[in-house]
Parts: sequence; C-alpha cells; structure tokens
Amino acid sequence: LRPASIYLLLGRHLSTYDWEFEMDDRTLGKGRKCVPSPSAAAVARRAVLLLAAVVFVGWLMMWAMLPTRTYSSTWAPKLAALTGFGKQGIRMTVYAFPVLFVYVVACVYLHLQQQKGGDPDTQRRTSTRIAAAWRRPVLVRGPLGIVTGIELAILLMFMALLVWFYYAYITVEFSKLRVKPGEKLWQAELEKAAKRLGSVGSLCCALLFLPVARGSSLLPLVGLTSEAGIKYHVWLGNTAMAIFTAHGLCYVFFWASTDQIHLMTKWARTRASNVAGELALLCGLAMWATALPRIRRRMFELFFYAHHLYIPFIVFSALHMGVMVFCYVLPGVFLFAVDRCLRFLQSRARVRLVSSRFLPSGAVELNFAKSPCLRHNPTSTLFVNVPCVSRLQWHPFSVTSSSSLEPDTLSVVIKNRGGWTQKLYETVSSLPPSGGHLGVSVEGPYSPAAGVTPFLGHDSLVMISGGIGITPFISIIRELVYQSAMAETASMPRLLLVCVFRTSAELDMLDLLVPASGGLNGAPSLDLRIEAFVTSESEPRTGNDPHKRPCQPVWFKPWPSDAPVSPALGTNGWLWLGAVVSSSFAAFLLLVAVLQRFYIYPVDRDSNHVYPWAARTMLNLLFLGVSVAAVTGAAFLWSKRGSAREAKKIKSVDRPMSPVSLLHWAGGGGVERELESMPAQPLAQATNVHFGHRPDLKSKLYRAHFIFQTYIWFCFSAKL
Repeated sequence: LRPASIYLLLGRHLSTYDWEFEMDDRTLGKGRKCVPSPSAAAVARRAVLLLAAVVFVGWLMMWAMLPTRTYSSTWAPKLAALTGFGKQGIRMTVYAFPVLFVYVVACVYLHLQQQKGGDPDTQRRTSTRIAAAWRRPVLVRGPLGIVTGIELAILLMFMALLVWFYYAYITVEFSKLRVKPGEKLWQAELEKAAKRLGSVGSLCCALLFLPVARGSSLLPLVGLTSEAGIKYHVWLGNTAMAIFTAHGLCYVFFWASTDQIHLMTKWARTRASNVAGELALLCGLAMWATALPRIRRRMFELFFYAHHLYIPFIVFSALHMGVMVFCYVLPGVFLFAVDRCLRFLQSRARVRLVSSRFLPSGAVELNFAKSPCLRHNPTSTLFVNVPCVSRLQWHPFSVTSSSSLEPDTLSVVIKNRGGWTQKLYETVSSLPPSGGHLGVSVEGPYSPAAGVTPFLGHDSLVMISGGIGITPFISIIRELVYQSAMAETASMPRLLLVCVFRTSAELDMLDLLVPASGGLNGAPSLDLRIEAFVTSESEPRTGNDPHKRPCQPVWFKPWPSDAPVSPALGTNGWLWLGAVVSSSFAAFLLLVAVLQRFYIYPVDRDSNHVYPWAARTMLNLLFLGVSVAAVTGAAFLWSKRGSAREAKKIKSVDRPMSPVSLLHWAGGGGVERELESMPAQPLAQATNVHFGHRPDLKSKLYRAHFIFQTYIWFCFSAKL
C-alpha cells in the first residue's frame, strides 16, 4: 500500500460529510439550485461519456451472447449478409472495433476535460453517502489485497459472466454432441469441456492487457491510474492462467484416456496447433510462477525478466487459436502494442540532468530540465533508467516537483536502499561538484487524470507517510502552495502531515516540502501542520552528527544530445493519441484486407480449409506490428520536432546563488545544514517532532474525524 493510497482512502472517508452538506448548503442555505445549469462543454463531455458507456455495455452484451445458439445461428449469418465481411471481418467489427472506439472516445473526453480549465468540478466533486460507501474498502486482508465495494461488485459480476459464458457453451456443445467410434460419452464430454475452457480463457485475455497500458485513456476515464490498474491485471492474469492450465490438463487427460497422447506433438495445418498451445502454456506458467508475491518480492529481477515472455506467449497463443479466435483478444493486444511502442520511443532519448543533491539521510535528489509545456499532476510517477548503472532496469519514482510551481524542472528523490539505488548513489557522488555528465533516460511522467485527486475539494487533508514514502506528499504540498498563492478568495484545505522516520537524519526530507521559489511566507492561506515521529531515537541528537553532511548540490554539464523532458502522447496530447490509435488500426485493416482479397481468398475462397493457419496468423501479426510501428514512429518524430523547437526557447537553467546555511530546527545543538528549500522559521513553527515512539493513528484519526463532524454539523444547523 503506497502512502498516496493511504491519503486517498482517508481523504474519501473524511470528506463524505463535506460532500453531503455542501449539497444541503446550496439547497437550503441560500435557495440556489442544487444542480447548476451545465455549460455547453459540460454537456459535450457528458454526451461523450454516455456514448462510451453505451458502446462498452453493448460490447459486453455481445460477449454474453457469443456462446448462445441465437448468436451462432441467427445473428452471425445476418451480420455476414449485411456487411459482406468474412468471419474475420465480422469478429473484428463486433469484438475489436467497439473497444478501440471507446478508447478514442475516451481520448476526446479527457481532452475536453483538460480544456475546461477553471471549471469548479475539476477541484470539487459532489457525491452521496451511498456512492462514498461503495468506494470504501470492504476487504483489506486476503489474496485480493485492498478491495472496495464497487471493485468487489464488479469482480462478482465478471465471475458471473465467466460462469454464464462457460455454461452456455457447454449447453450448446452437449446438445449436439456426437460420440466417435471407440470413445465413451464422458470422454467426448471431457473434450468439449476442455475446448470451451480455452474459450473462457480468451475472454480473460481480451481484458488482460488493458490495465497495464500506462498511457491508456481507458484508465483515467474510470478514475484509475496506471499503478491502480496493475491490481486488475493481476486478477485477470491469475484467472486466465488457472483456466488455461485446466484447459491443458483436461486435454492431456483426454488424450491419455483415449490412447492419443501422440497428439501432443501435432502441429495441424488448418486446425488448432497443439504444440503452439503447449508452448504458450509453458510461457504463461513461467510468468505465473515468478509473479507469486513471495518470489516477486525476494527476486524481483527474475520476475521482471521472466515477464517478458509475454511476447512468445502472445505469438504462440495466436498460432494455437488461429486468427479467427485471436480477433477476440486483438483489441487489448493492439492497444498495449501502441502504448509499448510509444513508451519505447520516448525512453530512447537522453534527457538533461541539471543537478543533484545529497541529503544526510542517504537520499539523492535528481533535477531534470523540463519543457514548460509538459504538465503533470501531483502524485505522478517517473520511470528512470541510468545506463551506466544498468541498461535494462527501469525504476519508478514519485515526482516531488510541481509543474505549476516549477515549470522548468522535474525532480525525484531516490533513497539509497537496494543494489540499483546504491550504485546510482555511488555513481553520482563520484562525479566532481564543479561539473560532470550522467546519461539518463526517463519514461513518463504518468499522472492521475484531472479530478481523480481533487485536493481542493476537501476542507481537511490527512496525509500519512513512512520514510521515503513522503515523496508523493511533497508534490501535493508544493501544488497547494502554488494554488494558495494564486487563489484570491477560495479557502485552502487544512493540511495534517503525519510522517514517521527511523532516525533524525531523515528529517531533512521535510526541507523539500516547499522549494526556494515559494515558501509559506508567500502562501499565507495555507494551513499546514506537521507531526514528525522519530522511532529509533529517544531524544534529539546534539553536537555534530557524523552521519550528516552539508547538502551540497552537484551540477552536470549538458551534452548537445541531451534534451529536456518533453510531453509524450497521452496525458499531454489525448487527441494525438486517439489519432495514432485510429490511424494505426486503419492501416492494419487495410493491410489485412489487401492480404485477404488478393492473396488468401484466391487460394481457399474464404473456406479457411486450404490456406495454413500458422502462415495466415503470422502475416496478421506482422501487419499488426508494421502498422503500429509505422504510425507511432511518424507521430513520435512529429512530436519530437515540436519538442525540439520548444527546447530552443527554454533558457538554460543557471546555477543559483549559494544556499543559505540554516540552523537545524529539529535536533538543536547547532547542527548546520545547507538548504535549498523554504525559509526555516515558518516550517519550524508548523512542525512538531516526537522522539522515541510511533504515532497513535487511531486516536489521531478519531479526533480529526470527530472535529470534522462537529464542524460540519455546526455549519449545517446554523444554516438551517
């Protein structure tokens, strides 16, 4: 559980009453309408969102109807006669096109949401007690992790869909079952049951790749981040691999019981390839085994590299299914391929590292040059790769800077813990302070959608962190500092930061809360209270601490090939992303149509009994890769040209004046440190440091909750 997740859970819980009584205030206090008249842009956004919801529900209905006799005997022939497409064209139209359409519609919706600017609902949402209750956790401990009420409901509905899907298929198959000579009835039923287990697994695979596309528009459309989507990918992956494993074991048992074990080595020319299916199952089992929590946590690199077996898994699964069945899985694979290609192109560039700073706690702060047009929201994540440390490893870190407060820089703080971070710390510390160069590549930043974390929508914010987990809250507080300085009449929320550290040396993380460009003196409306707990020390250290040293920055020399962190397609260009997806899929359809019309159709006359399945599937996969690579490459080059023009306008980041040496306000005893942050006096007044014990979270949250209820009740009764 990330500290940001703790904040979101607490924020939603404490703000339930705020949402309810705001509606009462508008209705009863001043006689205004409870729902103001929406603007034209708001109506357009709602219409787009409704259209996406209708198409998605229709897509789910087609999945529910697929195993029925009505679809196979009535709907499919009518669709073939109406459209004139073959089986592959119908399945692409019915099962692939709706997902891509929803994806493009989501891009349009997110673009309209960004354009609404200062619309009040960007920062403040209204809800009801029932809606807030659905978003509260109902399961905390267990194999599923933290599950909210709405997640549990969707999970149960999805499991019901899988059960219905399998039951409908089995009912139809058993109604027309024919026992072959030499077989028994239970053996024929076992074969059909095993076959339809694979069909149920394909339904899981249709959704498997959607949650792991980091730049996808589907996740922010439903209020999720790329990090939150991993949980659903894990659920779908476990379900799919359990079903595929049962599918393979049932077939092995069937072959063994009918003395046909030799079929395990059969690669059929125009039917499902058993060898390809077995290879796909082995790749999936390797990923599944290394993804177990105990193995993933202890040997993360093994899990990371083994998970790249998804490429042969997709290829062998397509060869096993055939191109017709693969059309069901196509939209998820296609969108993931577009996202992965864009991420690969962005990560190839070297970014300009401006400076670094070592903190006494053993952390290092890296500051990158950033294009001013790159906007990111608080709690964003940046993936960092340092080739001189490891060419293959990419590590995510929380962005501590605010794009509003610091338009030209992007900062992350990395704690010296673990092999990769220790090598990075040693590499940066070995560079001369006067200048040096370090090649770094980044991917991202990946931001939650606007309105997903409406910090200004609450009267009070409670943030709880431990150690380096304070980094997401640094970006939140910096953003609120900027908002408080810009706001004229709007009231800012009260902030309570409860942070736990092991040693007093880690208190230097608090110095990063506000940069030098904007301290609390420039934001008088920001009410910040910090409760810091040092657990391993019973009293403040006095005198010179050998573990502390001045925070001297290291400045890097820019190379001509280095460029500032530029916007990638996605959060900073939703319309471009929708255009890329539409164009690449149109190019793929064109290539497949040419292949089908002028090469495959003359051979088998659309009978699908002559042309080899494997060759046809590989050609489709080849065209898929070519179309995605060509369109995304062209879009990236066009975006790169715009970023290059923007980079020429960026002024070079000059070295600031020597930082002010300030007296350490927490430990006392005359320990001096060099800080690049806010004035020490306002921060010291807002901070209360406790030594030798942990925070009593139950009593603190209870008091905060009680005070919050009492305050709202008083306002409501006065208005009434």
